Amino acid sequence: MTGKATGRKVGGLLAVLMLATSMPALADAPTVTHHTTTLNGHKLAYTATVEGTDVNDAAGKPGAHLVSFAYTVEAKDAAKRPVTFVFNGGPITASLWLHLGVMGPKRVAVPDDLKADPSTFTLVDNPYSPLDATDLVFIDPASTGFSRVAEGVDPKSYFSVKADGQEVTAFIQAWLAQHHREGSPVYLLGESYGTMRAAEVAGQLAELPKPIPLAGVLLMGQAVNIIEYVQRPQNIMSYVVSLPTLAAIAWYHQKVDRHGLSLEAFVDEARRYAQSDYMPALYQGGELPAADRDRVAQRLQDLTGIPAAYYRDHSLRISKEQYRGELLKDQGLLLGRADARYAAPITDKGIGPDPFAAAVMPAFSRLFKDYLHTDLKVDRAEPYAEIAEVQGLDDWGWGFASPFANWAYSDRLLKAMKANPKMRLLIGNGYYDTQTTVGAAELLARQGGWPEGRVRLTFYEGGHMAYTDEGAARKFGADIRAFVHTAP
Repeated sequence: MTGKATGRKVGGLLAVLMLATSMPALADAPTVTHHTTTLNGHKLAYTATVEGTDVNDAAGKPGAHLVSFAYTVEAKDAAKRPVTFVFNGGPITASLWLHLGVMGPKRVAVPDDLKADPSTFTLVDNPYSPLDATDLVFIDPASTGFSRVAEGVDPKSYFSVKADGQEVTAFIQAWLAQHHREGSPVYLLGESYGTMRAAEVAGQLAELPKPIPLAGVLLMGQAVNIIEYVQRPQNIMSYVVSLPTLAAIAWYHQKVDRHGLSLEAFVDEARRYAQSDYMPALYQGGELPAADRDRVAQRLQDLTGIPAAYYRDHSLRISKEQYRGELLKDQGLLLGRADARYAAPITDKGIGPDPFAAAVMPAFSRLFKDYLHTDLKVDRAEPYAEIAEVQGLDDWGWGFASPFANWAYSDRLLKAMKANPKMRLLIGNGYYDTQTTVGAAELLARQGGWPEGRVRLTFYEGGHMAYTDEGAARKFGADIRAFVHTAP
């Protein structure tokens, strides 16, 4: 989840080029520490457990040794407390981003000054953690974190949506049984590619001989309707759903007349226009009358800050990637992909690391290493692998080889909802995220085919990792807490 300098794409959706080799399963003893924190004005005692769990593959043979980080609250009803299994994206990355970003008892305090030196960032108590509402278990898939495949197993055998999901499903089964938590309401939280993992795991849990019903699934920076992620010129819907994001970015950088509107109000204008006028105009394509083309181009300029002439010359559309280079072109700046509030110069040598990654990721890496040793008392010789060696898209099994296939990851969530009529979804997204957009999240909620009244959308003033903004972290924690507390 960092930028081009380390060969990774920000936000955990695509990850490449960091070694995490096959290792024998580790017969390591759990590392257990005890702590206190204050959440919602109440002092809370909790136990942190770093432990390894052996899981079998789909054939029942030894597959992997997964090392997880669990935070459990010391309470009378501990065996029945909700438990949330948390993982990041990739494919495939470790869970430290959600761990220290917003969910765990400590968080990286990212300053409001977006140009602040990452070396000055500090680790602080996290008052926004939902630990008072749910126990937390952070999962690092094999080849990330301290988790490794079993001896003799090819790491690539887990490089697919189905196998990756099976590995996590097996871990959840094992962890619940090992800790006598079969009576706990179970939640999943995935970010970025992790939302696709969450969908697959939800489906697999529902298909077990003894199904594990989920109380809820939380999708942060969702990629379940992945077809909207990469914009194809003829896929007009992807341009329709990206318009609110472009409007949010233009509003933030003051490249449009805000007319005194708040971010939410301005984005809502773009949302309504996308549905009422923009979509029909794109559908007409070359048959759209010239006067209508000019009118639409001017309105797009008002909403996105890109000149109407550009839209007239480009069939009334601009891709998210093109937008990153066009909006601040007069300043010689490129917007961040994961968080478009950030910007960096485009030099004569081309585009450097993603601005967000360069500004934030080094602090997470540095502070997580310190946290392991200082707070969790973890003493391991092997390095903590933030990301696995997945060589781009072609090295991952997405499950649908044909271009004519239906990439229906949402159906896996429907399977889980049918298994538990009370299961709900919470979908969160950052306004300034150009990877997984707020419009795509709304489209997913409308087109997922899920039962009415069981899906909630929530948006944050941040990017792909919206919680690096403190206001967004506060809201995110509150949303999760409310989601768990209001379970039927």
